[in-house]
Amino acid sequence: MAAGPTTAEKSGTSRSKGSSDGPSRTGTRNHRFRVPGTRTLLIAFGVLVLVAGGIWALYGSSWFRVERVKTYGAEVLTPAEVEAVAAVPVGAPLVTVDTEAIEARLRQGFPRVESVEVVRSWPHGIGLKVTERQPVLVIERGGKFTEVDVTGMRFATVSVAPRGVPRLVLDTASSPSLRRFGADRLLREAVRVRGELPAEIARDTRVVRVTSYDSVTLELSRGRTVYWGSGEHGPVKARVLTALLKATPKAGHFDVSAPTAPASSGS
Repeated sequence: MAAGPTTAEKSGTSRSKGSSDGPSRTGTRNHRFRVPGTRTLLIAFGVLVLVAGGIWALYGSSWFRVERVKTYGAEVLTPAEVEAVAAVPVGAPLVTVDTEAIEARLRQGFPRVESVEVVRSWPHGIGLKVTERQPVLVIERGGKFTEVDVTGMRFATVSVAPRGVPRLVLDTASSPSLRRFGADRLLREAVRVRGELPAEIARDTRVVRVTSYDSVTLELSRGRTVYWGSGEHGPVKARVLTALLKATPKAGHFDVSAPTAPASSGS
């Protein structure tokens, strides 16, 4: 006679069936879709309203539009001249103003302008911060004066020479240096010499005369002259000249072309 299932076997069969059904029900509960609550929807709607309002305020409203333009730093140029060339679009939304285009127009329109910065001044202004080139020498021709900056750039021609700026005389028509180096190189050498003069001597200099690459002469006030020679060893020559001027204040001629053997003479 075959024996029937024991009590333990019945219990195991029952547990096995239960274990196969359990995970299926649990997995179904874990993957249920959750609908966003009212609070989340309200927050999202509020953010959307703020973004849309900000865009409208910047681009569509009259709150942030260009109403005034102000120029800073102009010395020779007038604010009216600067603002006319800048052509800032008054009435346009401040955020849409093309600052780079304005800067480019000013640099192209005025060689005198060394740099310019266009800044937004919220809520209604545009500021034009201009830095002008400063002349260190002038070249006289036909009653006009061409200004030369520290880089050797000729940037403007004026009717009246700026006060305190030495006149440059390029007396190189028959010099081999003109053919070898060219006028621009000789001009830069003159600028180099002028830039290495101590402030007191620079203020006293009336003319920088260049006859060749290695022959530069300074004409000071009271008829005094300084033979500088080439532009080499400029800082040393400047110190030697300062000492000579103090040691022989009544001399009329100074030679620092060989700074290790300077000389002064005349009265």
